[in-house]
This record gives sequence, structure tokens and C-alpha cells, in this order.
Amino acid sequence: ERARETVLGARTRWQQVLERLDEPATGHPELLADDERARVRDGDSLLDLMLRRDLRQSYVEEVSERLDAIFAGQDMTGVRERLRAIHGDVRDSRLFVALHMHAGDGNVHTNIPVYSSDYEMLQEAERLVDRIMDLATSLGGVVSGEHGIGLTKIRYLGWEKLDAFLNYKLAVDPKEHFNRGKLMPGSGLEGAYTPSLRLVQQEAIILKETELGALNDDVKHCLRCGKCKPVCMTHIPRANLLYSPRNKILGTGLVIEAFLYEEQTRRGLSLRHFDAINDLADHCTICHKCENPCPVDIDFGHVSMRMRRVLIDRGKKRFSPAAWTAMRFLSTTDPRTIGLLRKLLAQWGFKGINLLHSAAKGVGIYGRGNRTPAATGGKLELKSQIIELTRRPIRVELPRHTLRQELGLEDPTRVPILRNPAKSPDDADALFYFPGCGSERLFTDIGLATLAMLFELGAQTVLPPGYLCCGYPQSAAGQERSGHRITTANRVLFHRVANTLNYLDIRTVIVSCGTCMDQLLEYQFDKIFPGCRLLDIHEYLTEKDATLDGGQRVDYLYHDPCHTPMKTQVPVEVATRLMGREVLLSDRCCGEAGTLGTVRPDIANQLRFRKQEELTFGIRALTGKDRTDGQVKLLTSCPACQQGLAKFADETGLETDYIVVELARQLLGDGWQRRFLEKARDGGVERVLL
Repeated sequence: ERARETVLGARTRWQQVLERLDEPATGHPELLADDERARVRDGDSLLDLMLRRDLRQSYVEEVSERLDAIFAGQDMTGVRERLRAIHGDVRDSRLFVALHMHAGDGNVHTNIPVYSSDYEMLQEAERLVDRIMDLATSLGGVVSGEHGIGLTKIRYLGWEKLDAFLNYKLAVDPKEHFNRGKLMPGSGLEGAYTPSLRLVQQEAIILKETELGALNDDVKHCLRCGKCKPVCMTHIPRANLLYSPRNKILGTGLVIEAFLYEEQTRRGLSLRHFDAINDLADHCTICHKCENPCPVDIDFGHVSMRMRRVLIDRGKKRFSPAAWTAMRFLSTTDPRTIGLLRKLLAQWGFKGINLLHSAAKGVGIYGRGNRTPAATGGKLELKSQIIELTRRPIRVELPRHTLRQELGLEDPTRVPILRNPAKSPDDADALFYFPGCGSERLFTDIGLATLAMLFELGAQTVLPPGYLCCGYPQSAAGQERSGHRITTANRVLFHRVANTLNYLDIRTVIVSCGTCMDQLLEYQFDKIFPGCRLLDIHEYLTEKDATLDGGQRVDYLYHDPCHTPMKTQVPVEVATRLMGREVLLSDRCCGEAGTLGTVRPDIANQLRFRKQEELTFGIRALTGKDRTDGQVKLLTSCPACQQGLAKFADETGLETDYIVVELARQLLGDGWQRRFLEKARDGGVERVLL
């Protein structure tokens, strides 16, 4: 009886408070405790007190604690536990309604979390929605809006509206290509399935113990605002609307939900989900440009890298022979293997692409040259891959030898130091130059021009011993262990170099590649060469005023790579200062993006479609024409971009070169490579045993 009185007393008081919320608190002292009466202000209603939390209805204080006291003792343990369980069930069945309204036209959206396993809770939620919609329309609002129409709210639309829409839909979209089934007879929630939120605890365990948890953490704060769209390279509305970072984040969340559902309800995971992750990860150049405008700092480049790690760890990453071979080329340090792969991939590969392009173009396989690229999605068939891969020729001539072959510096046991005896004083700048794969294995002129300019400036330039890769290509491809192994081995090697050359005060580490810059930022060079800085070659040359006078008979466009190596100055301003005249920025990705141009040439051609428009716009701004015949030159600061930009030569007439190579050509004159190599071989290189 005491327990019943306790429950009835609390229920009665709470009901009286509910019925008198708008009435003055001073008129109902019997509903207030002593301390609550003391906090009443003139004019306060009971609702005012509740909003200030000066009046509270506490189940714990008014019911639970009193019942525990009534049913005290060991013999009543079962009663107390049963009472707590009953309260838990009641508490979990409470409905919370989140309303989102459009102030301009009265649209209202309801979000009511429920347990689909609780039938009474579902029915109560349905009744609540009925009440809310009736209230909205009675206040002059409308049951409409962009969320849920055709599912949750179709029953509240008048038949006159539905009939009008149905007639319009059948006229303009008789085959139902758009939003199939929505706002049509028979649509609604009857066929929908909602997994029970009772599974959340199990999901939390799965998320915590797998890489899915980290992937979920990467994307869970997305506001869906779309600020990432304008800067995303793969968001090309005329070719493909699906792959902005916002949409890819939505897709990632859906795939994670599918994984969690299948982990709990069946044995094994559907391969379709892995195909979806492959597709999402493929549509990313890992340029990291989406992070800057994002209000919650989501970088889908990092998300894509994590996706690729998940796929590799589970053995579900799509295999690409071209990507596998390219990764072997970048990872190996053996000179003979590098020479063989260089000939196979670059020299023969480029010639093969050009021959296939000419043959396919001759028989009209490509159709119109500047058509809008087809939308992408799913696995690319072999025939389509070959067509897309050869759609553009590569108008680039690779040097016959690598940088180290030219200088005779392939011995991994010797640390080369290049200095010009005629120009290097004893206190000359000591620099450490990490050329990277592109500058020493493929585009030799980039590495040679960097060394030649430093040679002429009188600097002492230390090169790493032997061929090295920074580890970024491996990490970006999802091969985290391989990337970490390369990074660790390089850092150990560089510490050995620092100890061997401790008589040199190396204060600057020079790079000539943006991806190398991004990876070397993780190397902690300031602990290898104390007090040193990491700098792009062009920023260093700007500091040393190695600039042109602006008298060139050519105008310049500058393509800033997705991974810009210039971190301390504005890249286009650096190019302008070095060239001695204004250089116009050409935006958008060139389409190379590491191995993307080879693995997914269909996506790459979408990027190139946009890039060609930018190049044409730049040429037109400088010459008034759509094509250049030598009046405009295209500059860049990324070896991969130099390769990618060469694919636009036929359509635009643009010749592409590196900024530092253009500087060497203009400042050192024709034949600069031969003269530099002669000087270097004639006492310009010191080899220190490591």
C-alpha cells in the first residue's frame, strides 16, 4: 500500500503540473517543494520554473529511491530488480520527436527514433505523426518538403495534389527513371525495413574492433553542406554527379551500415559492398582539397586511403596489372630492374599507347574528339579500359637514361656531394636533395636542372645514396605496411648519412615533387639534420633571386599540382617571380593522379575533359585563340603532371615543361645538360663512403 501511494502521489503531482503549466506558480504552492518555492519570481509560471530547471519531476528521487526504501532488505532484492527492469522498459519506449521546419513555407519534417522490435512504440509513433501533421496543416502549413515525400508523408497529401503530380510524372517520365515509385500509387512505408536500434550496442563492438570504426569516425561528422563540391576534382556535373566528397561520404556511411547489418544477420559479407568501396575509393585523386572548405575538417583523401587499406587487408582490392607493375617500378632500388621496367613501362608503353591511339582514331572508335565523357561507376571492362587508356596520346620524349645513370651515381654505398669548385666557397650552403622517382627515374631533365641550378649557385648538394622512393605511392594505394617500411628504412638511412657527413651543416632539404614533399613532411627532418627546413626547389631559387628578366618571347600558364610542393609561398606567385613576368594559373587536375590515369582511365578522362576547358580558357586569355602555335608554354612542378599534361598537346598545341627546366634553359643556354654533366664528371662530384 505504501508503494502504491508513492507511485500515485508522484503521478498525481506530475499530472497537475502538466495541466497548469501556464498558470502562476504562486497559485500552486502545494506542487512545489520548499526549495522550489524559494526560487519563484514575480510573474513566473510553472513552465518558467521548469525551463529554468527550478522545478523538476525526478523519477529517481520521488519514486525509485522511496520504493527501494520500502522494499529494503535481501529478501526483496528480486522485487527491486524487477521494478528497475520495468522502469527501464518504460524509459526505452519513450518517444522523442525532432522537428525540422522551413520557416518560409511551413514545411515540417518529423524524425522519431523507434525500436522496430517494439510494436506498441511503432504504433504510438504513427499516432504522433498524425497529430503533428494535423497541427501543421491547421496552422496554415503544408505537408511537403524535400525529405520523405513518397515515403513517410505521402498519406498526408491531398488526392488533388497527388493526381496532378501523377499525371505530370506519367507525361514527362513514363518509364520512371527518376525516383522510381516515389509519390506514386502504392508508395509509402509499407515495404520499408528499418533495423532495430537494439543492435547499436553490438554495432559499437564491431566498429571498435575493426577498421570500419576508424572509417566511420572519419565521416560521421559530415554536415552534408556540399561546400566540398566546387573544389573536388572528381565532381564534374556534366559527366558525373555522383562523386563529390559529400556524396561519397553518404555512400561510405551506407556501406558501413550494410557491413554492420550483415555481420550480425548472416555469415560472410556480400561482395557487392566491396565493389562499392572500390568504386568510392577509385573516384578520388587524394588531392586533399576538400578539407579546407569543410566546416568539420573531413579529408576524403584520407578516407579513400583508409578504404584502400580495408580492401587490401581483406583481399578485396581490385587487381590492376598496370598498377602492380608501376608499384614495382617505384618500390625497387635495383638499378637493373629499374632500367628494365623503365623501358617496359615508359619508353615502350608510351609508344604503344600512341600507336593504338593512331590506329583507333583512324577507324573512328573515339567518335567526336571533345564529347562529354560518359558517367563512371562500377568495374571498368577491359575493352573500355583500353579505349579510354589510348584516347589521348602521350606527346613526351623521355631521356634515354636516368639521372643517376647520367652522373654515374647508382652505387648505394656512396653518398654523392655535388659542388662547383669554381663557385663553391668553404661556407657555401649545404643542401640535401631528395629527387624522388619522377625526377630521377623518368623525367631526368628535372633532376638535372635542379642540380645544375644549385651547381651554378655554388651550393653543396648532397644526394641520397642509390635509388629511393619516398613511400607516398604505396601509402596512397592502401599499402600502408609497405609505405611505412619504406619510410622507416629511408629515415634510418638518412640518419646514417647525417652521421657520415656531420662536418656539413645541412640546413635545407630540397624536393622537386609535391607527393614527395607531402610524405617527407612526416620524416621529421629537423631531427635528422638539426634545425633544417623542407623546401621546394622553386621556392629556394626564388630566395636566391635566380629569376628571368621577363624578355622571353612566350607567355606562360602554370598548372599547380594537386599535391603542390610549394608550402611557404603562393605557387603561381613563385612562378611569376621566377619567370620575370605574369604567369596565369590554370586550375583543375590533369588526370594523371598517380596511377589513376592507368587504373581508371575512364575517370581520368573526365578530369581531362575539365582540364582541357581550363587550358583553352587560359590560351584564349593570353592570345585570343583556342590553340597556341608556340606563343604559350605550360609550366608545372610535378613529374606526374608533366606526363599528364603532355596528353593535351594535340588539342591545345601546348608544350609542357618544369619551371626549373625552363629556368635552366633560359639562364644556362642551349646544351645546358651536356655542359653540366661535363663539369660534374670533371671534379664536380665527391663520393663519400657511407
